Amino acid sequence: MLEAALKTLLSLVLAAAATTYVRGWRRLRAAGYPPPFWRPASYALGVVFVAAALLSPLDELATERFSAHMAQHLLLTMMAAPLLLLGNPLPVVLWGLPPGPRRWLAAPFRRAAWPRSALSAMTFWPAAGLLHVAAIWVWHVPWLYDAAAEHELVHALEHVIFFGTALLFWWPIIRPAPRLAPRLHPGLQIVYLIAATAQSTALGMLLAVPERAFYPHYARVAATLGINAVDDQMVGGGLMWSGAHMYLLPILLILYGISRDAARQRDDASI
Repeated sequence: MLEAALKTLLSLVLAAAATTYVRGWRRLRAAGYPPPFWRPASYALGVVFVAAALLSPLDELATERFSAHMAQHLLLTMMAAPLLLLGNPLPVVLWGLPPGPRRWLAAPFRRAAWPRSALSAMTFWPAAGLLHVAAIWVWHVPWLYDAAAEHELVHALEHVIFFGTALLFWWPIIRPAPRLAPRLHPGLQIVYLIAATAQSTALGMLLAVPERAFYPHYARVAATLGINAVDDQMVGGGLMWSGAHMYLLPILLILYGISRDAARQRDDASI
């Protein structure tokens, strides 16, 4: 009953977010200021990945298999969170709302508002990185991870924390509106992403290499399903290990931007 209620609520939230974004995009286009098409496309993919992680059969499978639970987390943190931020949702969603709700939603993001100051502090790159890494490692402590698999409210809280800290983590790299800080130097961006790659790889290795099951809940369920809990944990660790390479994609884009800017400077100097 609780699970069905939570899924219904999430479905309504996703439908409202998608509908409001589309309405805002249409209004901006009619006003002559349409966001580039890749932004709504990214946002739509982000919504799809949230639904795939939390509303598909994968959510039920996550209570039975550690590897499915890990796949949920990777979809939320490595795919959905950055794609939604690439959609630059705040200004588009604001344009999709009536004037009254628009003013209410925009108020916390005004320069003098304390929620904006709090968000600025949490998206400052060392804080954002530490919050996200801490959330990942703490929630993989066996008793807490088992609690999330066994209790629906704890599972929902786990997803909220993973997704929320993932948004904070990606904010200094993607920089959606509101712009809360100057652009991070490309060198620091690369260091930031490499550090994230290293910690994800380390956790994946910790889960995949030792030949023993860390999570009693999944060991018990594996016995009833006739599967090997260690093998399932190794698959989950492998997903974390390989998923860490997703951080390398933005690094390649950053390096491409550096080389493009250098080429432009050379061209300008030769004129």
